[in-house]
This record gives sequence, structure tokens and C-alpha cells, in this order.
Amino acid sequence: MMGSCDGKNHCAMMKLGHWLILIGALNWGVFGLGMLVGKSDTWNILRMLLGNMPVVEGVVYLLVGVSAVMKLIGCHCKTCCSGVK
Repeated sequence: MMGSCDGKNHCAMMKLGHWLILIGALNWGVFGLGMLVGKSDTWNILRMLLGNMPVVEGVVYLLVGVSAVMKLIGCHCKTCCSGVK
């Protein structure tokens, strides 16, 4: 058996995915708060940081989505499964 893949050690891709999910969740939380106060368009942190670059914004959102799928499925690479940092 290759290892338990219990999530104690992660490869660089899983670590990056973790941060992308965190950033995406915070962005959606702030966006939702903006909707409650009636100014959702001005509370999109990603749009504030990137300005008027919808293609880049779309790529970031896509990466956040892919990271979420990776988190759901899990990583089965040697680093994640072997316990080696």
C-alpha cells in the first residue's frame, strides 16, 4: 500500500490550492456582505485588485474552482501519500 494520504503532508500544488480556496472563500464572503448592504459591485476584492481585466479575473476564478475539485478528490502524488515534506 502506498500510504494513507491522510492530509498531514501536502505537495506544492495542494498548498497552492489551499490558498486559492481560502482567497476565493474570503472574496465571496466579502461580496455577500456587500450584497447585504446593497453595494455588491464595489465589494469584489478580486476586481478591486485586478481592475478592468476580466480575462485574468476569469482565470483566477477558474483556478479557485479547480483547486476546490482537487481538494474534494484529494491528491495521490508521492509527496501527499508518503508523508515526506
